[in-house]
Amino acid sequence: MDFFSGMSMQVTQLQQTLSLNMLKSANSMQAAEATVMLQNFAETQASIQNAVQAPHPTSGNLIDIKA
Repeated sequence: MDFFSGMSMQVTQLQQTLSLNMLKSANSMQAAEATVMLQNFAETQASIQNAVQAPHPTSGNLIDIKA
């Protein structure tokens, strides 16, 4: 094994290590963003359920009855 092939192997291993670290970092970031998104969704759902619903503007004012 000459010097250049040894260096080439080391460079390849370094590239693989960096790729794995970047993949782990991206996965961690996606998991954190998904957690925040789910928390925001839960808060929004809670605020929607707690909101007072407005009455229907014409409900009960006019009734059509056929005899």
